[in-house]
Amino acid sequence: MSTFGGHPDGGRDLGTDGRMGARAWGVLYVLCGAIFLEGIDVAMLNVALPSIRADLGLSTGMLSGVVSAYVLGYGGFMLLGGRAADLLGRRRMFLLWLTVFLVFSGLGGLATEGWMLLVARFVTGVAAAFMAPAGLSLVTAHFPEGPRRTKALGVYAGTAAGGFSLGLVAGGLLASLGWRWVFFAPVILSALILAAAVPLIGREDAPPRPAGGFDLAGALVVTGAMLLLVYGVVRLEHPGNDWAGTAGAFAGGLAALGAFAAIERRSAAPLVRLGILRSGSLVRTNAGALLFIGSFAGFQFLVTLYLQELRGWSALQTGLAMLVVGVDTVLAPTLTPRLVARFGNLRVLFGGLVLAAVAYALFLPVGPDWAYAAMLPTMALLGLAFSLAYGPLTMAATDGVAEHEQGLAGGLLYTAMQFGTALGLSAVTAVNVGALAGGSPQDALGALRAALVVPVTAAVVAAVVTAFGLRTRGSVPAPEPAPAESLT
Repeated sequence: MSTFGGHPDGGRDLGTDGRMGARAWGVLYVLCGAIFLEGIDVAMLNVALPSIRADLGLSTGMLSGVVSAYVLGYGGFMLLGGRAADLLGRRRMFLLWLTVFLVFSGLGGLATEGWMLLVARFVTGVAAAFMAPAGLSLVTAHFPEGPRRTKALGVYAGTAAGGFSLGLVAGGLLASLGWRWVFFAPVILSALILAAAVPLIGREDAPPRPAGGFDLAGALVVTGAMLLLVYGVVRLEHPGNDWAGTAGAFAGGLAALGAFAAIERRSAAPLVRLGILRSGSLVRTNAGALLFIGSFAGFQFLVTLYLQELRGWSALQTGLAMLVVGVDTVLAPTLTPRLVARFGNLRVLFGGLVLAAVAYALFLPVGPDWAYAAMLPTMALLGLAFSLAYGPLTMAATDGVAEHEQGLAGGLLYTAMQFGTALGLSAVTAVNVGALAGGSPQDALGALRAALVVPVTAAVVAAVVTAFGLRTRGSVPAPEPAPAESLT
């Protein structure tokens, strides 16, 4: 039995009445701070890109590379990061890679050349790939299944989603002071989280060493496969560029995945137990996460184009327009756990996905001079959709997974989300470019409307995929724990 900070059963610091104690809340806040940091870091950089280009004189390709470098590092190493948390220790991986995140975020703020930013963002992405699944597995280790975990994951998921929406506003404010603050602010936040994490997250028993040793060959091959596949997806953002190279990246990635599967079947201690992929609920959850996050990433990109390039709004105004989406920061930890307890996880998730599809559909007829009041229903519904979907996706991804594979389950979920982000951006960019018939504002608006069909479609497909789960297993409300369980 692992011990965290002297508390048995994963450090579940619950009071005698079953409520979470001060230490448990402290651990949860630390882990929420880390996932908030990851979300706010990405959002702030997106808003600051024009300022970075102007100061460093970066080409469009180099500027796009700054974003893509992070995606490559994050998506390429996420699966390995998830398994490393299981095999090498969750606390160790969390603290180590939080430190790496801090250091390279600071180096990004000191960059004077484009290549320095590329290196800093790539390594920061790798750090997030190890830190995020370790943080999620620490949450599931500290809180027992049932209402306590539901509440903890609700707070965690709400903080993650809120980090992105609040990051848009924070990025606009910091960019007005100087784009380097977009990198230095995460350094300060990382240092505070690290200082709190060391004493709060107690040491755990060393994970048992795999009988066959560490699966180094599998680790190298799957990381190469993920890098190639993510690179191929990123290249789709520029549909006119060398289709042979894009096809080659996908072919190489798929071939590497085939080789990885062969290695895992023969390995005495596989990096990824392939049997976990036979779970229909797990596959549906990750497919739903990919489509849901991809739809929002594409929509957010198109809204930014509409507001800043067609309407002439500033980065700060754009961030404030999206701020209402951040209502999930409040609703996810308060409303969602109650709904899950009453209606079941899958029904709540399905409702969130349906709301997302409706929200995107309401934006389809966007006009050249829409008042913000016309956009507000979409933003408000998206905030509610995130409140209902993000937490249940996180819960479903780890529900029923063995304790020693919680990190792997988290890695699979975040890999799906990262691929979804890259696919969503690539798909809307490709449609937007392909539908652009001329250079007039009316042509640009028509192309944007065509691209808006992508997030609508993705959200609808996500809802359909989740509906199959409702049919096959039903959705049973999460039971309240027996009195004896609430004393753990």
